[in-house]
Amino acid sequence: MAASASIAPSGTTSRLAASLERYFEFEALGATWRTELLAGFTTFITMAYIAFVNPSILSQTGMPIAAVAAATCFSAGIGSLLMGILARYPIALAPGMGLNAYFTYSVVKGMGVPWQVALGAVFVSGVVFLLLTALGVRQLILESIPAELYASVAVGVGLFISLLGLRDAGIVAPSAATMVTIGNLRDPKTILAIAGLVGVAALMARGVRAAILIGVLGTTLLGFLFGQIQWQPQSTRFSDLSATAFRLDLSGVLHMGLLEIAFVFLFVDLFDNIGALLAIGKKAGLLTSAGRIPRANRIFTADALATIVGSCSGTSTVTSYIESSAGVAVGGRTGITAIVVGILFLALLFVVPSVGALPAFATAPALIVVGSLMMTAVREVDWDDPLIAIPAFLTMVTIPLTFSVANGLAIGFITYTVVRVCSGRYRSVSWLVYALTIVFIARFLYLRG
Repeated sequence: MAASASIAPSGTTSRLAASLERYFEFEALGATWRTELLAGFTTFITMAYIAFVNPSILSQTGMPIAAVAAATCFSAGIGSLLMGILARYPIALAPGMGLNAYFTYSVVKGMGVPWQVALGAVFVSGVVFLLLTALGVRQLILESIPAELYASVAVGVGLFISLLGLRDAGIVAPSAATMVTIGNLRDPKTILAIAGLVGVAALMARGVRAAILIGVLGTTLLGFLFGQIQWQPQSTRFSDLSATAFRLDLSGVLHMGLLEIAFVFLFVDLFDNIGALLAIGKKAGLLTSAGRIPRANRIFTADALATIVGSCSGTSTVTSYIESSAGVAVGGRTGITAIVVGILFLALLFVVPSVGALPAFATAPALIVVGSLMMTAVREVDWDDPLIAIPAFLTMVTIPLTFSVANGLAIGFITYTVVRVCSGRYRSVSWLVYALTIVFIARFLYLRG
């Protein structure tokens, strides 16, 4: 009796594991539990900074910083879980950088809009997102993107990630004369970041799968040993959400005529999400032979629901994170990777002080290396054909130079259409690409004004 009782739980666990492996297509994708768990932890490590950066930005609107920290972790956790369970992709979600700055500096501080009303605008954009997904409009937009732009988006995002890493490491710095220049290489934090970068490169050269994760944790440990990490414990609890949860003001959105603000949230999130999706999907080998992404509507549904959850809990637009590439780089291929990230973000509500010890210079080597890994897609561009090469090149360089995946994708679209029309190949451009090109041009004119 004792023997059979001890065997039963093991058999039940095995059946559950087998069912999960079938649902997440482990065999087809060559996934393993060890790799998926490692990928999830790696992605989480590279994007955990958002739990501290997002509250510091949004708190300038008058929102309680503890509440925003809780909302950030909660929305990232729920969003990533939705992506993993519903869409089954190794893509993590969290409040988007850039969108949080627009929320704070343009809408609340620039226009004098109360943060409750701004959250209402975010909510409206999420609902519209969900409707567009249900109607198949987002899928139609995704399928209209020319296949030759996929590779250029992946490369552009890689350059963007590397630039962020170089900046965080202090290897490059702003310059009034040349925009960017070499940083202070004698700064102790920069030296530690360089040491971490060398360590990650050496481990990867030796074929160590956990090289990126080991590099981040090793650099953090060195930071502790050399006194470069200031650890300031802070109390963050799930109950802190009450200060911002369901405080959004929907009637204020209509009363103040902020539907155009909701449109901007929607528009930027839409194309940032598509850009990230293309880059990560291509790197993970998840695209079909036709260059399309299976279950795209589920991805968009998870993204829209995450934005709704975020606005209700008290944070700006939630979107797919480019840092998911870090997990993909170590082998993440299924939704288990995103689920792990989601669980860790929910746990972060209770261990924020410990994770806070991971500074930007420690995660910088991971961003630089992930960016370098995404450069392989450059081989897929036909550089001898100007109809492809010129739009691809402009997409690649404008993503990092404008600090926006959406801008790079927009410029790629516009160039792609203009070059083909001017060369007499206008019949090869779909009607939706023409429509999107007009929308992109209008977007630039709107932002300009």
